[in-house]
Amino acid sequence: MRAPLVTLVDDALPAPLFRALLGRVEALGGERLRTTYQSTTWYPLAEEPSNVVEEAVQVLAKAIPAATRRRAKGVEWWLSRMRTSNVQVDFHRDRDNARSAKEGREVNPLLSSVLYLNRCVGGLLAVTREPPNPLNPALAPSRHDFDFVEPVPNRFVHFPSKLTHGVLDSTNSIPGPRRRREPALRLSIAINWWRARPLEVPTFAEAGWYSGLAGRSSRPFVEAQALRPPRATRSSVSVSNSSGRKLGIVEWND
Repeated sequence: MRAPLVTLVDDALPAPLFRALLGRVEALGGERLRTTYQSTTWYPLAEEPSNVVEEAVQVLAKAIPAATRRRAKGVEWWLSRMRTSNVQVDFHRDRDNARSAKEGREVNPLLSSVLYLNRCVGGLLAVTREPPNPLNPALAPSRHDFDFVEPVPNRFVHFPSKLTHGVLDSTNSIPGPRRRREPALRLSIAINWWRARPLEVPTFAEAGWYSGLAGRSSRPFVEAQALRPPRATRSSVSVSNSSGRKLGIVEWND
């Protein structure tokens, strides 16, 4: 059994802060839902939080590796809101998209991470060392050797940014044709930790969107010691692709 590719932290945020964050994201409704993955925002870690997401980032920073925390100057974050019956994001590796388009080179963040806000139908995160394959549906890698992460409220996951990752559909299969619509959105926040600001990514104030997230949570800011260390447990999950072939069984510590 190889070493896990991902690190999980459950109950990552203090309960009052998590409830405030979830409530404000839900209250946004359909705001920028069609462009949710293009609505990325830059937050310099040395600055005071201007919204509840940035407040959460200050706490989550204590859960990433110390070496990454020392090098990171800021984070690029966006709301990941989708229907797992119609996944719109292919398998990919996180990068500075604008720099890649302008300079033709791939620049990756220091670390990729996700904070989950709710449970959903299917929607496992699949992470692998294998490269995306443009010949396959959803650019899925040809060799299936994944770590899988189940979306659980207040679960934080981080992994090296050069790893390929994607979201499985409502049946936990490689996304393909649209499936029967499920009752609710899969809600999470993607957070990339950067050494330098990515090109063309505005700050929250510059962007002017998601005003409902502005300001701190209603309760006092909770400092890092409130973050509980991850519990040592073992989990496993087995899923198949659309043809029924097993993607594998992976165990991890969370």
